[in-house]
Amino acid sequence: MERTIELTMAESVEAREAVALLERTKSIVNPRLRASLETLPGSIRRVAMYHFGWEHADGRPAEGSAGKAIRPALVLAASRAFGGDVEQGLRAAAAVELAHNFTLLHDDVIDEDATRRHRPTAWTVFGTADAIVAGDAMLALSLRLLAEDRHPAAGAASARLAACVIELCAGQQADCAFEERAPHEVSLDECLAMATAKTGALLGCACALGALYAGAGEEEASAMDAFGREAGLAFQLIDDLIGIWGDPGRTGKPAGADLAAHKKSLPVVAALASGTPAGAELAELYRGAMNTPSAVRRAAEAVDRAGGRDWAQLQAADRMARAVQELSRAVPDFKAAGDLLALAEFVTRRSR
Repeated sequence: MERTIELTMAESVEAREAVALLERTKSIVNPRLRASLETLPGSIRRVAMYHFGWEHADGRPAEGSAGKAIRPALVLAASRAFGGDVEQGLRAAAAVELAHNFTLLHDDVIDEDATRRHRPTAWTVFGTADAIVAGDAMLALSLRLLAEDRHPAAGAASARLAACVIELCAGQQADCAFEERAPHEVSLDECLAMATAKTGALLGCACALGALYAGAGEEEASAMDAFGREAGLAFQLIDDLIGIWGDPGRTGKPAGADLAAHKKSLPVVAALASGTPAGAELAELYRGAMNTPSAVRRAAEAVDRAGGRDWAQLQAADRMARAVQELSRAVPDFKAAGDLLALAEFVTRRSR
């Protein structure tokens, strides 16, 4: 029987706690997000509200998904771990989520993705220019939220978020550059560095901001940043697996979309570097168009046979273990860090 990426913990107590935590986060952060988006000029606001799933393309109210709220949940969970007031961290949580959605709008344009959250992406509905501009406006909103905050940590938080966005851009640029290189020219070390910048950096920033808003020192904030980065890399490894073997009914994207786009994701690069016949077969497929379901299926099978799937799953577990080590440096009392651990376990054991 063909293996699938399964969540053995999906029905566990920890997973249910994480889902409940994410729902609570949405209930308190989404109103702040909507209020921020409402300040945008009309045409930009419409694109932004559509992207978040709160409006249809014609401006009518919608009940779509605004995302899982993982990053704002990390901000608030980190704040709680240090005894902080959740209400005081709401601006930081909303700022991180706005910055994240800035990257999603741009990523969809760059990758030419046609669907997100089970409906057409903003650029396919409103055009490339409007989607990019809406993303830019979201980034400006995220920084304004912190700039206008009177909390004593706001200045340090703003500087961290700005530095993080620059790192994100560098990671995105590297990802794009990989697409222009031959299959054998991208190393695993390069790919891991790219994923850390593109995904780990913002999760680390979210955790650091939560700590700062609770009054933590720079050393503790840095340890929280390291925790988020390691958990973020585990998250990306699982996301890359989902990009190949995820269920379209749950992901909202076609099966094997990353392969069809010739993305050099972590499992793919591991397979290409394996020195196996299957790795060589995959390299040959990547040199071609790979525009049929049959070719995509063959590529997925080659990644699996070359060990890319197993490598990514083992790496995700290893990075999660490193994340826990970093968390123990910052918050020795794991009871206080329970929400952070639940979130990290959840995002690295998901199937969609």
